[in-house]
Amino acid sequence: MSVLVTGGAGYIGSHMVLGLVDRGEDVVVLDNFTTGFDWLISPAATVVQGDVADGALLDRLVTEHGVDAIVHFAGSIVVPDSVKDPLGYYGNNTAKTRDLIESAVRNKVPNFIFSSTAAVYGEAGKKPVSEDSPLKPLSPYGRSKLMSEMMLEDAAAAHPLSYAALRYFNVAGADPQGRSGQSTKGATHLIKVANEVVVGKRAHIEVFGTDYATPDGTCVRDYIHVTDLIGAHLAALDHLRGGHGNLVANVGYSRGFSVREVLDVVRRVSGNDFEIRESGRRLGDSPSVVADSTKLRQTVGWVPRHDDLSEIVTHALDWEKRLLKRNAE
Repeated sequence: MSVLVTGGAGYIGSHMVLGLVDRGEDVVVLDNFTTGFDWLISPAATVVQGDVADGALLDRLVTEHGVDAIVHFAGSIVVPDSVKDPLGYYGNNTAKTRDLIESAVRNKVPNFIFSSTAAVYGEAGKKPVSEDSPLKPLSPYGRSKLMSEMMLEDAAAAHPLSYAALRYFNVAGADPQGRSGQSTKGATHLIKVANEVVVGKRAHIEVFGTDYATPDGTCVRDYIHVTDLIGAHLAALDHLRGGHGNLVANVGYSRGFSVREVLDVVRRVSGNDFEIRESGRRLGDSPSVVADSTKLRQTVGWVPRHDDLSEIVTHALDWEKRLLKRNAE
């Protein structure tokens, strides 16, 4: 048996490959390298350059490698960009996911894990959101992911396919061993951007919106360490392989931090001050999104091991310094 990881050269995908390899799994990575990097991928994995919508390629990979599970990360993830280019997001996130699901069904791959998002909830309110909260995404990005969840639900009802849709909250941090981290140029994730300012890659950080109905006026998010996120995926994979049924679950810590609080932690961890500029709200941003992760913990026994914002920032900063050194060589 082997696991096919789409988008395995990206930030979260490369960590998934590490998690699988670390526990002795055979891994095949499929990535088009539009935004990913081959040097992030564990050398123990088989790497194939290609598109998730290439049915003939998928047929060959599943047959040659005995794939029993697909973990799907490939896609576009920037909310404001999705507002500007909705059709591009529906094409890359929804249409291609449909083609990948069809390949899984055609090749009788029994297990499918989908990288979903808290953006499916939209205006979540101040309380932690559970999986039965209203699904009212504010952006084409959120809608593209929700449509993919719907397709998986329908496909699983019609075919021998089990799936897990994991709704991520704000993923941050880096591999504690320094093997991978967020490396995309022009990233928009708050902790990544703040650490780029700390190491001198950017002159300042911009805070988008200071008039939200939150304690300090800035957006509140649930930040989860990428390694804990991968732990949730591995637990979900075991759940599916064990025949325990489909799973739709939030992945977060059930604790929110505002933009200002995060920046304060970055200052403290790095020992550096930096320029902060305030701007208006961005399209598609929700004031507060915090997870109720009770279902995931109870269903698959997920236990976070890095539930500390200072640790998340420290690992992200360590990775940023490694990137700086790597790019200078």
